[in-house]
Amino acid sequence: MSDRTNSPSFWDLPDRWQVMALSSILAVVVIALLSATLGGRSARLILDKGSDHFQYPFTIQNLMHVFFFVGLGELFVRWRVGVREKAFLRRGYLPEDDATVLQARDLGPIRKRVMSAFDEEHGFLPSLIDISVLQFQSSRSVDQTVAVMNASLELLAHRVDLRYNTVRFIAWLVPTLGFIGTVFALGASLYDAGRQQTLDVQKTAMTLGVGFDCTMVALVQSAILVFILHLTQETEELAVNQVGNYTLRNLINRLYEGK
Repeated sequence: MSDRTNSPSFWDLPDRWQVMALSSILAVVVIALLSATLGGRSARLILDKGSDHFQYPFTIQNLMHVFFFVGLGELFVRWRVGVREKAFLRRGYLPEDDATVLQARDLGPIRKRVMSAFDEEHGFLPSLIDISVLQFQSSRSVDQTVAVMNASLELLAHRVDLRYNTVRFIAWLVPTLGFIGTVFALGASLYDAGRQQTLDVQKTAMTLGVGFDCTMVALVQSAILVFILHLTQETEELAVNQVGNYTLRNLINRLYEGK
């Protein structure tokens, strides 16, 4: 039975766009709960609730929260993909004993088994086995097969790195929004001070405080995203390394060029 017969569940292979939509909805729900439970200084710090310059809930802090949850959702997708890629190593696609030698005629059943287990985006191990087997069947050369495998591994590593561009952008965007909030607060304070005959120090200080709070929240969120990003990317990159090692040990090292 082909691996494609049983399509992966949402937990095994979540859809990016569905997760992005769910993350946005979750962010709105969390903001609503925080709005209902927090008050005073906490509400000002986290939500900018009661701002004189933004109509609540359309504040910079809440916008940062939405992007923060979208980034977490993207990292969830990447984590589940990494776990799934490592799970392919336990399917026993290749012989793992110490004695088996593979010739070209033995590779047909192996390729038939893996060729339906991957697509253009997922299935590092079956994809690598398929292209290595195909190369050896056409060239009968172990050296050429190794070269193709190494090139495929480099492409896989590059693909993994590209998958994190969205999260990297969000990790950059969140603190940028925080700095925008701070600059806006500074500008608003200076503008209000210029309009007043007598400077309201308390109001000016509160406006400045909200601006700096915006940057502080943004930096905390960015630090969390970057930390989880490194952990998640390590999972996917480790999967690529393990896939290459598994293929080298159980396929390439077993190939026999005899007639």
